[in-house]
Amino acid sequence: MTTTISRLRTGSLARRIGIAAIVLYCLAPFYWMVVSSLRRPSDQFSNSPLPLPVSFDNYAAAFDPRNGFGRALVNSLIVSGATTAVTLVVAIFAGYALARLNFRGKTLILTLIIAASMFPPITLVVPLLQFFTDAGWINTYQAMIVPSMSFALPLAVWNLTAFFRQMPAELEKAAQVDGCTPAQAFRKIVLPLAAPGIFTTAILVFISAWNEFLIAVSVVNDREMMTANVIVSLFTGQYKYDQPFGTQMAAGVVVTLPLVVAVLFFQRRIVDGLTAGGLK
Repeated sequence: MTTTISRLRTGSLARRIGIAAIVLYCLAPFYWMVVSSLRRPSDQFSNSPLPLPVSFDNYAAAFDPRNGFGRALVNSLIVSGATTAVTLVVAIFAGYALARLNFRGKTLILTLIIAASMFPPITLVVPLLQFFTDAGWINTYQAMIVPSMSFALPLAVWNLTAFFRQMPAELEKAAQVDGCTPAQAFRKIVLPLAAPGIFTTAILVFISAWNEFLIAVSVVNDREMMTANVIVSLFTGQYKYDQPFGTQMAAGVVVTLPLVVAVLFFQRRIVDGLTAGGLK
């Protein structure tokens, strides 16, 4: 009995150590980014684990009007918000149809949706750039929103299809027996119950659109229209060949922190949404 308890304690300790090691491994880059952003510009190459003394000069430099970082944050919010809203509308109806309707080729459609997400974005830059040039979309929001939607839709449709499948169809039939039309049953019964899955999908789509860089740097060359990720890559130092590591680190913290806070704050909803689609 004592040996069994000892083995259980050893196994529990090993699991905790393993989890702690994974957490440290994942958070170490973000920690170093925060520490580097709080150093003085003269100390940017220091290897000390703590910023001594603490300085906010890098944050002031990041928000210097000459960098256009504040405007870029607004552009990122517009692009990510619009991408998330439109993607959710399309994915909700597509996922519901694929989950509830029986028609020939449904499996093929789901396969093609997943296959579409496997194309490397770099292979699509040239045709997208040519198309947007011909359409006059260069330096516009839609040139960034439409490609972001195409990358986010496969995951959103697949996730919501799985979520709608696990919801009993009898709920809608019961609502229709009580006098609801199919549209009313969908709006009053299905959507409220699907809120965890929709919320999770919205978070994932927003993160994907917020972090997008390749398309944004390819179809926009006007600084007034650039997103935060692109602007950060264009930061310059005090002199021509000076690399502003501290300023870039400060901007990286500003860009990353909202996502970290959102995931930590809504982690229970995200986990519930991701696991609900796998339950019956």
